[in-house]
Amino acid sequence: MKIDGALIVGINDAAEKARLLQEMGYDGAYTLEGNSDPFYPLLLAAEHAPGLDLVTSIAVAFPRNPMHLAYQAWDLQTFSKGHFLLGLGSQVRAHIEKRFGTEFSRPAARMRELILAMKAIFRCWHDGERLDFRGEFYNHTLMTPIFNPGPNAFGKPPILMGALGPKMTEVAGEVSDGILIHPFNNMPFVLEQTLPALDRGLAQGGRSRDDLEISLAAMIITGKTEEEYQAAETAVKNLLGFYGSTPAYKPPMEAVGLGHLQEELNVLSKQGKWLEMGQRVDDRFLDAFTVRGEPETIADQLIQRYKGIPTRLSVYAPYASDPSIWPGILQKVKAECKSPRPTGENS
Repeated sequence: MKIDGALIVGINDAAEKARLLQEMGYDGAYTLEGNSDPFYPLLLAAEHAPGLDLVTSIAVAFPRNPMHLAYQAWDLQTFSKGHFLLGLGSQVRAHIEKRFGTEFSRPAARMRELILAMKAIFRCWHDGERLDFRGEFYNHTLMTPIFNPGPNAFGKPPILMGALGPKMTEVAGEVSDGILIHPFNNMPFVLEQTLPALDRGLAQGGRSRDDLEISLAAMIITGKTEEEYQAAETAVKNLLGFYGSTPAYKPPMEAVGLGHLQEELNVLSKQGKWLEMGQRVDDRFLDAFTVRGEPETIADQLIQRYKGIPTRLSVYAPYASDPSIWPGILQKVKAECKSPRPTGENS
């Protein structure tokens, strides 16, 4: 199992943070589409921390066109010498329509077609296949030599999909090269809903889990001192309260008997009571959605909870922490959870 660390910094700090992640022992760095572009920091990471796997986790798909995404992925795959993984997600309707100002309809079908369109573009460039993709949402039928970058020396970039609901998870299993399991997860939800939906999609695509990269994000709360731990817990509580307020994220809460809290958090979000939302997150909520404790307990908890499920584990610790905490944790988890990366070619 590979372990990825968060590259969630301003563009001016991306190179230094990427080097630090590599020094700490991370196998990869992932970006989020938050208040900055998810691609630019990875370009700097490829230059200043060569060999580190680079993942957009996620880039929002629908405001972008398959051709734009294909060129970006091709360039990053080339510049990183084969270490780029394109992670795409749909986002929720409100953000697509009100923040990005684009259309949101039939997201699972649209995402399926977007990925198939990108793969058709990749086959055109890499294998010399004629570009003739005609779909409901996207049409790509023109590729002249001047716009064709040609074969990629490092292979086609893998396309991973962020998925939470059953339909999107099935699509990930059917057509993508991997799934990015959202950090707002718990084991009952992953085992009883995510993985069965993934297997249904894999069956539709005539594949098995061995053909897929399974990346799972783990929220971790820890700190060297009581003060550091409390600051970490507060930060994660606020984040969980924010996630829990989103109607689309209700299923993971229902899986652990917390569905009733989703409506309460949603009302508080509409009232702008952000701090109060985090205060509604109690120990039961934390135990379901996070791994928490003193640094020396974290590795064993991660191993016990996740061993045998993901091929990649993303450490999600959205707070300032002492960098010396992490190398020992990473080393122990990787030693105990060895598993090969899928070798199936992006087709």
